[in-house]
Amino acid sequence: MRVAIVAIVAVMTAVPAFANTAAPVEFPSGGMTIKGTLVKPDGPGPFPAIVALHGCEGLTLSTGALAIRYQDWADRLTRAGFALLFPDSYGSRHLGGQCRTRATAHIERERMKDAEAAREWLQAQGLAKPNHVSLLGWSSGAVGVLWAVRPRARPRDGKPDFRSAAVLYPACRRLDNAAWAARIPTLILAGGADDVVSAHACEQMVAHAYGRSARVKIVVYPGASHDFDHPRRALQQRSGYVYSTSGTGRVHTGTNSAARADALRRVPQWLAR
Repeated sequence: MRVAIVAIVAVMTAVPAFANTAAPVEFPSGGMTIKGTLVKPDGPGPFPAIVALHGCEGLTLSTGALAIRYQDWADRLTRAGFALLFPDSYGSRHLGGQCRTRATAHIERERMKDAEAAREWLQAQGLAKPNHVSLLGWSSGAVGVLWAVRPRARPRDGKPDFRSAAVLYPACRRLDNAAWAARIPTLILAGGADDVVSAHACEQMVAHAYGRSARVKIVVYPGASHDFDHPRRALQQRSGYVYSTSGTGRVHTGTNSAARADALRRVPQWLAR
């Protein structure tokens, strides 16, 4: 579904004031230790929880703090009552940003394991409502989420499965070629002007999954580029990206106020159900 937004919803770009706590955590995944950041509302919980997978730029700044996009989402979602666990899939493997490298061909599958391990850890700690742990991902992390929600990836640990998923600007072509379908309700948000990944490929993937998938909703924002939800990134051209729809490595990335406002509204609603 393509959504034309004719009026920009008023939305604060500043971080909303809300009491939450953030802490570094570690948990096992596939024989290694994954580091991450847990952000939750004040109080003991349990809370509805989200496992959040970062994009190709990585999770943190050079200071170790969450990158501004993830801090912004964390503050807004804790304000809505969620606890969030951000696995640092790159830093835990001693990798830097992966937007301009092909060195991690199998990282998407490894991130699927990270997501499962994060869910198990949240449920074991009593921080999450056992039957209300959802998935959220951006860019390459969105791809990891889409691999994780396929019917054949259903967990076998005997604990409640993920409840729902939401992803922003994933690459869908390989998933479509693999006959993708979802076992849980999944929301896909894509930019109509994205030249890193193809929104049309995601529309095709969703259409091909019709009749053999749990509920999937796709929203394509006309004129929106990659990273449309960033709190304050002026639209810019970058080069040297491994993936681009043109094959040149030149892409555009930046905030789209209308798409951002709609995403900030839709994601909490979808994951709260």
